[in-house]
Amino acid sequence: MSTRPAAVRIDDLAEPRFTDEVRAILDFMDEAGSQLALEPAALMGAAAAETGLDDFGAADFGERLDVLCRAMREEGGFNGAGVMQQHAFLTGLLKNRLLIEDLVRRHPEILEERIVAPIIICGLPRTGTTHLHNLMSADPALRSLPYWESLEPVLAERAQPAPGAPDPRKERTEMALSFLDAAMPYFKRMHEMTVEHTHEEIQLLAIDFSTMLFETTAPMPTWRDHYLARDQRPSYAYLRRVLKVLQWLRGGMRWVLKSPQHLEQFPALVDTFPDATFVVTHRDPVSVTASMVTMIAYSARLTRDRVDVEGIGHYWADRLERMLGRCATERDVLPADQTIDVRFDEFMADDLAMVGRVYDLAGQPLDERARSSMATFMAEHPRGKFGTVEYALAQSGLNAEERRDALRFYTDRFAVTLES
Repeated sequence: MSTRPAAVRIDDLAEPRFTDEVRAILDFMDEAGSQLALEPAALMGAAAAETGLDDFGAADFGERLDVLCRAMREEGGFNGAGVMQQHAFLTGLLKNRLLIEDLVRRHPEILEERIVAPIIICGLPRTGTTHLHNLMSADPALRSLPYWESLEPVLAERAQPAPGAPDPRKERTEMALSFLDAAMPYFKRMHEMTVEHTHEEIQLLAIDFSTMLFETTAPMPTWRDHYLARDQRPSYAYLRRVLKVLQWLRGGMRWVLKSPQHLEQFPALVDTFPDATFVVTHRDPVSVTASMVTMIAYSARLTRDRVDVEGIGHYWADRLERMLGRCATERDVLPADQTIDVRFDEFMADDLAMVGRVYDLAGQPLDERARSSMATFMAEHPRGKFGTVEYALAQSGLNAEERRDALRFYTDRFAVTLES
């Protein structure tokens, strides 16, 4: 008999309930956040003071940071705890930028590193991207991005641990995840997060302050429009620069990358990584909308007193439609002999067979060591390990039939199997 927890339906999305311990921490954060301002100059000053550095590299990010801060202040709807979290998040990104520039200045040979033929997964959340990414990342022959490294790519010289001592970045990540697990106990049912969990390079794009990642913190039309209007090639070039830094620091062979953002950035993606293998995942977008909106609304409880679930629902229904529109329009930009479309039902029916197809296209050996490592990963991370969440589109004020009609251009274009 299965010992996995029964499925749950989250009934406090709009008015979150917390344990007394979590509530006390959030109240403390709310008070601290009331003393902070999401202003570029203050954030940059804090980052400079904490690192002792002042070279942020190319200055063009300043305009984007200004637009983002303004959108967070005027559209984010954050309470004091939310302001504190965004202040820490943005300051952390600025610190990362300073540390990256300092390291490259001291070691210019970093820029001679080559990012060769990465395997890049492009797909919305809930389409099998995480499972596929994790399976391939289990292969010792491929280089991926662990969560702790995505948060702090470079450790300051003065913070380097003694030989044999643990990396302090991992401890900080563990502490943050412990709080998240207490505050959002159902989140791991939707997306497991651990210190070594393979993460998305969208976190690295954020260091250049040009990514849709910021929209997941709150619906921000001003930021969305600014981001979508900009040619993202310079920021993808910055991503490549950071990957060179990570490769130089901790080694690596062939990267396996993944982000939903790539779906609407195929031209920038292929121009930046012309020798890549591109894996485009597909699933019934109505199911994806229901689960993604639930996950974002659930996460919003940490940054506001009451969550506008319907507002989040309508924002992300529109946002996903835009993304899938770009995907359908620009899919043929990707070179046919370097690209594979992966449909969710086919992948779930035989995940290792699909990995084999990806490896064949990429010219990557699927040897016994890789197979064994993937088998170990699956044994340690069985599907539904923590239980599942029941998703209901109506919770967010959306109509399944209306969404299905609106997204038919996509499901017809890619022959996507519709789910009941």
